[in-house]
Amino acid sequence: MKLLLLSSPYFFVEEDKILATLFEEGLDILHLRKPDSEPVYCERLLTLLPEKYHHRIVTNDHFYLKEEFGLMGIHLSHRNPDIPQNYSGVTTRTCYSLEELTEAKDKNQYVILKNIYSSTSGSNNLSQYTHQQLRDASRQGLIDKRVMAQTGITLENTHEIRDLGFGGVVVCNDIWNRFNIHNGMDFKDVIKHFHKLRKATE
Repeated sequence: MKLLLLSSPYFFVEEDKILATLFEEGLDILHLRKPDSEPVYCERLLTLLPEKYHHRIVTNDHFYLKEEFGLMGIHLSHRNPDIPQNYSGVTTRTCYSLEELTEAKDKNQYVILKNIYSSTSGSNNLSQYTHQQLRDASRQGLIDKRVMAQTGITLENTHEIRDLGFGGVVVCNDIWNRFNIHNGMDFKDVIKHFHKLRKATE
């Protein structure tokens, strides 16, 4: 399975160092998601990341960054639903229900299915599916290698995601909860946990 990471919504001092290290250690794709951010701060972060990793980054915001930095593609969601005029590159999309999958897979390189589990961040993002619903969707071919699982993904449930036939997982809080973005300097726990996730998804 592929291992994707959703960036922290906040910028912080050690961010570029952590992301570069995660790429070195086998991160497949980074989704750069910075809602309500000023574009200049995203530009600065991308400038700090080694250029050799830019083709493994999808931007969820400020779509012009794709061309300016040679990124992999852009991500469409409720927040940013429309493809820019004259855009012809890679797109990915968030799906909010099983019914959306078929059409979305035909139009995008891959899709992300949200709310597989309840969020571990204390937000109101609750699991929308029973295990049987996901199993049925897998048997029907709705869930396949072009569908990535998001929300509540942890080391403990990656094996279940694999068994359901997903092509990958999108992790977020399971990584970022292991680092204090306000005053943290040592990110060894992040890397150590990432190694476990990488092994579980191989």
